Parts: sequence; C-alpha cells; structure tokens
Amino acid sequence: MDINTALNEVFVKVFKNIMAIEERAIRSDEYLNATANDMHVMEAIGNGQPKNMTSVAKALSVTTGTLTISVNSLVKKGFVERVRSEEDRRVVLISLTEKGRRLYAKHQKFHKEMVESIVMRLNDEEKVLLEKVLSNLNQYFKEMQK
Repeated sequence: MDINTALNEVFVKVFKNIMAIEERAIRSDEYLNATANDMHVMEAIGNGQPKNMTSVAKALSVTTGTLTISVNSLVKKGFVERVRSEEDRRVVLISLTEKGRRLYAKHQKFHKEMVESIVMRLNDEEKVLLEKVLSNLNQYFKEMQK
C-alpha cells in the first residue's frame, strides 16, 4: 500500500472514530437527542453573549438558511433560545439555555480529556510534530473551503 492510500485510510478512520466517540461521550439520559452536529453549532454559538445568526453561520461556513434549520432543532431540544435584539428588533440573537450550557461544558470536558489522553502518550518532539502536522492539515481544509 502506498503512503497516500495509507494516509487516506487513517484520515477517514480518525474522523469516523472521533465523531462516533464524541456522540457517545455527550449522550446521557438528559442529552439522548444530542448529535455531534448539534455540538458543533452550539460551539459556534458559544457560552458567552448572545450572537446573531449571521456571525454564527459565518463561523460554521454555512448559510443562514442552513443554520436556521439547525437552530430550530436545537430550540426544540431545549439547548438554544432565540431573543430579539434590544438595539434592533429585526435582529434575532441566539444563545445557549442552561441545559445547552451544561451540554456545552460536557462537550468541552470530552475534548480536554481526549487531547490529554493523546498528548500523554507522546514525547515533547512528537507533540511539536503532531501540532505542526495537524495545523498543516487544518490549513489545507481552510483553503478547500474557499
């Protein structure tokens, strides 16, 4: 097997494994209906001040129409709420509910533990190399989105 084929297989497996493990990690009795996609939208909304739909859509590289579909689902699930801006009533702001903030914290904890468990297996040189390789990979994906 050549290196390109081997790398492709590893990339695909890593992506699938992370997605599957992430969904299992966030699901519990309170969050049975949460998906990895929900988490990515919630991560873009963040745990701080309410954000407008346009800024969240831009952060996710999706249209506001696509985001609206996800937000509708998150509102129904009780993770996100919509409020009108006090400055401009035409603007809809979205933020996490208390339930959403708890799930967000659980998701952050999952990522922290995942990174810690990987990093603890590496020496200093491997850590630097891994960061460089993943940064290059991320840069490639950013360029592909343009």
